[in-house]
Amino acid sequence: MKHNTLKDIAKKLKISASTVSRALSNHPDISEETRIKVKTLADKLNYSPNPIAQSLKSNKTTTIGVIVPEIKHDFFSSAISGIEDVAYQSGYTILLSQSNESFEREVVNTNALMRHRVAGVIVSISQNTKNGDHFKLLLDRNIPLVFFDRACDDVEADKVVIDDEKSAYEAVIHLINKGYKNIAHLAGPKELSVCKNRLQGYLAAIKSSKQNEFILYGGMHEDDGFRLMDLLITENNLPDSIFCVNDPVAMGAYQRIMEAGLQIPKDIAIVGFSNNKITNMVIPKITTVDQPSFEMGRKAAEILIDLIENPSKKIKPKTIVLNTSLIVRSST
Repeated sequence: MKHNTLKDIAKKLKISASTVSRALSNHPDISEETRIKVKTLADKLNYSPNPIAQSLKSNKTTTIGVIVPEIKHDFFSSAISGIEDVAYQSGYTILLSQSNESFEREVVNTNALMRHRVAGVIVSISQNTKNGDHFKLLLDRNIPLVFFDRACDDVEADKVVIDDEKSAYEAVIHLINKGYKNIAHLAGPKELSVCKNRLQGYLAAIKSSKQNEFILYGGMHEDDGFRLMDLLITENNLPDSIFCVNDPVAMGAYQRIMEAGLQIPKDIAIVGFSNNKITNMVIPKITTVDQPSFEMGRKAAEILIDLIENPSKKIKPKTIVLNTSLIVRSST
């Protein structure tokens, strides 16, 4: 379908495009009669202004770019809802992209958002991101940037996070207090900060109880949990409990445990991280750390919009740490 322009409206009314533009913006020099004619025809033609063209003209835009690792899991979809909620109330729209846990795709997405002249960007980095050079380009162009959950340590920008180390420590201490003696950690990528911090929490708890470390490294998806659990079962090297880096990994491990005919928590207990909806729907229900994902998205959007609308404020980037809670269910 053809997208009608100012020139199309001007041609039909036999007036200049600049007159059409001023009529649509209620310029005082345009008569009421002309304004009504222009707006009536614009509605009839389903005319809508080109946001990129408008931003080029005014050097302003009301579009916020958002990059997340993936949309399919509850944590990120909930955070996106929080971002959109604040953006809508403030007169902004969001332009969403996902990296699919790929550093290269994350770079492409960042460059695309710059080309679209977004007002600012909110990001949770991929599990493979090792540097933030592409995000530094945003800041060099005075495009505000806020990280949430997963952040680049080498980029000076505002962050909305949780205390991953403390949250992991409390989850593992829960297992220790329940009497488990051989607690394994299905860990994420070694380079990703949230994974490193959750690992440190696990290690601190294990050390406090004088247990032995039991760590297997993988990724952040169900397949990773399934594969690591399969390795333990195949090698007959079962721990009595597992603390997983996130809920998708926990659900992958859960699936393999059930396939093996083992019982949860009698044969092996499970603790996840994030409080994805699925953890409360399976039997037995999965103990997990509740991350305030919606509030995390809201807070990130509030900070970004403040940066966009108050560009003269020179404030050192801050890190907002939100509280978590351990939700104890029947898997432990």
